[in-house]
Amino acid sequence: MSGAHPEDPQPDMGGPPMTDDPVDPVTGDAAGHVDEAGVAETPAAPGPDLAPEDVEGAPATAAGETPGEPDPAQDELTVTRMELAERTADLQRLQAEFVNYKRRVERDRDLLRENATYAALTPIIEVLDTIDRARESAQHQGEELEGGFRTVAEQLERTVERLGLTKFGAPGDAFDPSLHEALSHLGEDPEVEVTTCKVVAKAGYRIGDRVVRAAQVLVADPPQ
Repeated sequence: MSGAHPEDPQPDMGGPPMTDDPVDPVTGDAAGHVDEAGVAETPAAPGPDLAPEDVEGAPATAAGETPGEPDPAQDELTVTRMELAERTADLQRLQAEFVNYKRRVERDRDLLRENATYAALTPIIEVLDTIDRARESAQHQGEELEGGFRTVAEQLERTVERLGLTKFGAPGDAFDPSLHEALSHLGEDPEVEVTTCKVVAKAGYRIGDRVVRAAQVLVADPPQ
């Protein structure tokens, strides 16, 4: 009985090939290369292919749509919104212009009405002056206007007042150059503290804030 000679080749038992690289004891595969620091470099295992939408941060692309191709629906929506904004601005501008036009028309109408009233009532002021003189003359005699003349005078005064013509100016009023016309100065008066209307020669009339005729007065000044 002869034994195996130590130098005889060993039979192939089907094990892993003999290599200089270390072998994984579990899988039997060659382990990754060990670098000088002793860390094994394990080759990365191949993974499944990823779609662009699966990659974080990658823009999703609809099926059949080429990346970077403009969306016609979005472009049409943008154009529609721009046109809507333009039409809205035009409508607001037209509305503002109409409001301003309406205000101008109303202002011009009021001015025309005031001018017409002014032109119609100005000549009547002379008639009112005549009525005032007749009333003062009667009062000096201790009488009052009587009969038809009194009725006509009162009716005329009520009519012009209803049309907006108002009378102003009375003795004791403080002198106002915008309302009074000083015909004469009566000198100093210790009873007044400012320049004062002492005598009203003719009453003043105005329509609203517009002076038709300033009151003609005689004034007295306070002592110096």
